[in-house]
Amino acid sequence: MPSSTTFLAFALIALTMVLTPGPNMIYLISRSISQGTMAGLISLGGVALGFVFYMLCAAFGITALLFAVPYAYDALRFAGAAYLLWLAWQAIRPNGRSPFEVTKLAIDRPRKLFMMGLLTNLLNPKAAVLYLALLPQFITPDHGSVLGQSLALGFTQIAISVVVNAMIALAAGSIAQFLGTRPTWLKLQRWLMGTVLAALAVRMALESRRG
Repeated sequence: MPSSTTFLAFALIALTMVLTPGPNMIYLISRSISQGTMAGLISLGGVALGFVFYMLCAAFGITALLFAVPYAYDALRFAGAAYLLWLAWQAIRPNGRSPFEVTKLAIDRPRKLFMMGLLTNLLNPKAAVLYLALLPQFITPDHGSVLGQSLALGFTQIAISVVVNAMIALAAGSIAQFLGTRPTWLKLQRWLMGTVLAALAVRMALESRRG
């Protein structure tokens, strides 16, 4: 098993990464505001499953195939970029809504919420890169099973991600109350969100295989 020092260093890096805004955080905030905290937490379950999928792939060496097969990574990268652009359009289109704006929306069933959370994570190739590039740096063959260390570190990252994102989902309602009486802020936030999503999409599309 990894040493306590290794665990601490890995946990600090994982915490820093999860606090960096990205597609998962944006989606969870949007869903928590539009349908409630429980919907956000169910969506978080799908996001977590996406992390488990990539982590297990990395732990068993399958993720390496993604980078060995020609165009496999690029296909996933462009699919993720297209998905982000679609989300950006939903934010800035005429009569679009801010993810922080409380309105009467169609209620999605738990299964759909879960699957949308999963899709959001699976279409982000950074999740695959995270485990393929990060895990090996904290694994020491002399400390026991490489697979065991990979699983221990991977589930540590997932636990941190779930806890932090759950707290964000729970706090989303307070943000909505603040913005609810400020229509100008709502409009500004909607355009800001669309711009951020579009920028993320462009960045993802232009990233190299090693990005």
